[in-house]
Amino acid sequence: MRISAGILLFRIKNSVLEFFLVHPGGPFYVKRNEGVWSVPKGEFEESEAPLDAAIREFEEEVGTRIAGNFIELQPIIQKGGKKVLCWALEGDLDPATLVSNTFEMEWPPKSGKMQDFVEVDRGDWFDYRKACVAIKDRQIPLLDELRTMLKLRQ
Repeated sequence: MRISAGILLFRIKNSVLEFFLVHPGGPFYVKRNEGVWSVPKGEFEESEAPLDAAIREFEEEVGTRIAGNFIELQPIIQKGGKKVLCWALEGDLDPATLVSNTFEMEWPPKSGKMQDFVEVDRGDWFDYRKACVAIKDRQIPLLDELRTMLKLRQ
């Protein structure tokens, strides 16, 4: 089974719980917005501690090194069968400062041309209702669990 580790960054602004989510880069998601956003996450090797991997992946996808009191959330299974381990962290960052690492793929398909694309093309803050529309549906339980832990009903 493939496993990813990620960080659900959150803040409370004007008494509203907000989640920081990222939009995948690359040509397949250019025109897609709803149901494709995600917590910053990525796969890791067995030799790497999952929380260390989550912190590393956040930095690779967002460009910001984070630290603090991480809250472990229950793992989820995405539609493709990938298990996602996730930790919540209270913090703040300006989405305009996002800098993502890149990946290379053949594009257009079967063209023989390799192109670089950013792993994440943008990030933003969402309140619960907007986050539920934007995020991959199998990741909604992460939002719900954090809301329950924080005892917020918005």
